[in-house]
Amino acid sequence: MMLDTLGVGLLGTRTAVFNKALKYSQSFSADQRSSVWGRSNVTLPPHFAAFVNGIAVHSMDFDDTWHPATHPSGAVLPALLALAETMPSRPTGLDLLLAFNVGIEVQGRLMRFSREAYNIPERFHPPSVVGVMGSAAASAKLLGLSPAQCRHALAIAASSAGAPLANAATQTKPLHIGNAARRGLEAAQLAQIGLEGNQAVLDMCSGFGVYYKDYSPSAMAHSSSSAFKWILEEQDVAFKRIPAHLAMHWVVDASLAARRKLQSKEGSFDVSRISRVTLHVPPSKYINCPFPASEHQARHSFQFNAGSALLDDKVTVASYHPAQINRSALKELLSKVEVRTPEDNRPNFDHMYCEVEIETAQGLSCTARCNTFYGHWRKPLSQEDLLDKFQMNASSVLCTEGVEGLMHVVGNIEKITDCSALYSFLRHTSSCSEEELCDYAIRTS
Repeated sequence: MMLDTLGVGLLGTRTAVFNKALKYSQSFSADQRSSVWGRSNVTLPPHFAAFVNGIAVHSMDFDDTWHPATHPSGAVLPALLALAETMPSRPTGLDLLLAFNVGIEVQGRLMRFSREAYNIPERFHPPSVVGVMGSAAASAKLLGLSPAQCRHALAIAASSAGAPLANAATQTKPLHIGNAARRGLEAAQLAQIGLEGNQAVLDMCSGFGVYYKDYSPSAMAHSSSSAFKWILEEQDVAFKRIPAHLAMHWVVDASLAARRKLQSKEGSFDVSRISRVTLHVPPSKYINCPFPASEHQARHSFQFNAGSALLDDKVTVASYHPAQINRSALKELLSKVEVRTPEDNRPNFDHMYCEVEIETAQGLSCTARCNTFYGHWRKPLSQEDLLDKFQMNASSVLCTEGVEGLMHVVGNIEKITDCSALYSFLRHTSSCSEEELCDYAIRTS
């Protein structure tokens, strides 16, 4: 999870939204400074480093997804690295790993207090709610706060939680992750210097319960008891193969399978012969976008991802470039796509499916269904494919030494006595200048 987050974050430093946030954040100064990923000579006040690096992680919607639904890592790791870099006594790799686990665990525990949280969200973006709590918990752990201070940190963080889902499929959505990382770190540091909140905030309907209609908290087993288990031991995360909303992975895999069937029947594949494409998907308004006009809308469009898979026989990072989105052939295909939402297709990442039916003007019909895509927790990516994804993403920004160094440090994190090597390798940029990366991001925005 840590390596994947670093990889997608490094790739995300090439995006326009990251560079806009970075430009804004560079107007602030402080005595303490933390690294900006993928920038050899740029540092920021730690809260703003957590902010921009968190934005980078989610800028392309390429980060991990959990069940109940949230992106767990992006709000936690940027906060921890920004904090660790400024601590007088540098934490070990094991310190960092444990704090990261705590940040993930707190998110999972809170979501399991609500059945509503298990479904694709309808009202708010989950990382903006549980992510800030995870960031606060992880930061509190790394700082070594007392139990009372930890409770205050969570109470303070709860007052920074929440972001409306209306900003999904816009440049503002990645800010939800960046704000969660930043505000959680701030909450822990405010608690450390004595700021107080309501220590019962997690137990109250008027506390954390305001975010979930059916919030019902219960006591958890003490971490030292035999009944305690980390949630990650029983519920893995999904790692994405394409930079898009998780539900798009089902529609892409089903579309590619249907395409292969049609090609097998006809001996070749001619997109102009398609008369209709029907998608059977779960109901969700914010990922039903018939004609996306931006990369962010395209990452949240069942229709676009199905159409791209059918037209190109693949979906990649480049598929969301404006030139690809605006192709006339793709727009013509999108005009033939229909979306249906069967009652048995629940908006839940553990139960949903996608079925794609292609019909041709010549009367042929091919249907394919995806119940579990490759990368889902039921069908996890191999270690080799996870490393390949990281190398592909990280090498777009870092030199070979930086890429290999990060793989070594993260792969041996529990043995590392000083985390400073992480920050060093994150700054080992490639021969392409940072100014060129900024210019590229602006040109393609």
